[in-house]
Amino acid sequence: MEKRNNVTEFVLLGLTKNPKMQKTIFAVFLVIYIITVVGNVLIVITIAASPSLRSPMYFFLSYLSFIDACYSSVNAPKLVVDSLRERKTILFNGCMAQVFGEHFIGGVEVILLTVMAYDRYVAICKPLHYTTIMNWRVCGLLMSVSWMGGFLHATIQILFIFQLPFCGPNIIDHFMCDLNPLLKLACTDTHTLGLFVAANSGFICLLNFLLLMVSYVVILRSLRTHSSEGRRKALSTCVSHITVVVLFFVPCIFVYMRPPATLSGDKAVAVFYTIITPMLNPLIYTLRNAQMKNAIRKLFNRKPISGDE
Repeated sequence: MEKRNNVTEFVLLGLTKNPKMQKTIFAVFLVIYIITVVGNVLIVITIAASPSLRSPMYFFLSYLSFIDACYSSVNAPKLVVDSLRERKTILFNGCMAQVFGEHFIGGVEVILLTVMAYDRYVAICKPLHYTTIMNWRVCGLLMSVSWMGGFLHATIQILFIFQLPFCGPNIIDHFMCDLNPLLKLACTDTHTLGLFVAANSGFICLLNFLLLMVSYVVILRSLRTHSSEGRRKALSTCVSHITVVVLFFVPCIFVYMRPPATLSGDKAVAVFYTIITPMLNPLIYTLRNAQMKNAIRKLFNRKPISGDE
């Protein structure tokens, strides 16, 4: 396929064309983005500064928070800035970079959530062997696999998309660049590539989601043999994880586990999993976790050491 590319930039239609709504979008999503970054960075700092949180669970949680801050930063800043512009454009290379960023960070998060479920499985179902199985070398290896898996997934996607010919039109009915809107604009038959996207993104999301749900069913069934206090603590942690998994995976499956087509609800779903979910994750993990809440209180109550002491 000879690449014919007359497109140097894409025009984004954004969430709405209503000028009054644009101002509301600017204010709302600016606040959401600030809360997302501050909340997730606070978790990273709290875990790094708290000796009581030196465990694999919090090691993975700190990385999840860092990833959520990065994931939100791929699309939210441009959405906020574009809400002040009448004409919303993005350069071709910028569009490709945005797609790569979405799928790189998103791919890392998919694998990391699976790793976190495995960590909880070992902690609850094999507590006597937990420190042996989940040693720091294994944790570092699992984290490396998450980063490499996300990078491989994004690289495969971008190599196929980058080779597509775009000869016009260049209008994307979305607030961001993504696979399905770009496939719709390509001036070639993208049916086969659409199936590949469904397999590479949609099927991976669906498979991981099913694996996670099965693992949590096994974990919850094993809680019957625990004490009431043990059940309460384990259940609290698992409910937080399950909530995050559902909020992230269900919208992703809806968007990618289907042939390339633009549906009316795509923008709302994309806002939810790219912007809203990264904001909710810190709230979900801290509100249901007494250790995290205590560590945050201690962090804020910590008095600076003066030079006289």
